[in-house]
Amino acid sequence: MLDKATALPDLLRRLDKLPEGHALDLRTYKRNRSVLIRRTGPDAFDVTEDGFRQERFQVPFSGLKKLLKVLFKREFPRSTKIRLYDLGEADGDALPTGRKVI
Repeated sequence: MLDKATALPDLLRRLDKLPEGHALDLRTYKRNRSVLIRRTGPDAFDVTEDGFRQERFQVPFSGLKKLLKVLFKREFPRSTKIRLYDLGEADGDALPTGRKVI
């Protein structure tokens, strides 16, 4: 679990080192809302929001910080802790069932 106040810089560092095809899942403490981030290319990310809104974004690494700030405010407004799961290799929309808590 990450503190929301320090989650963004730590998350960006992890995403910079994330191999292509791997994904990270961010969830609230209650696990009822999530933001899924999948690396699809050397400088391309697929971000899926599932909570207050169900949207999908495709952004380069340079646009990821601004998008995550908006999504944190929208999906985790009162959260102080954010759950972070490493999903490993994720192919398309088919995600692995096993999650590794970071």
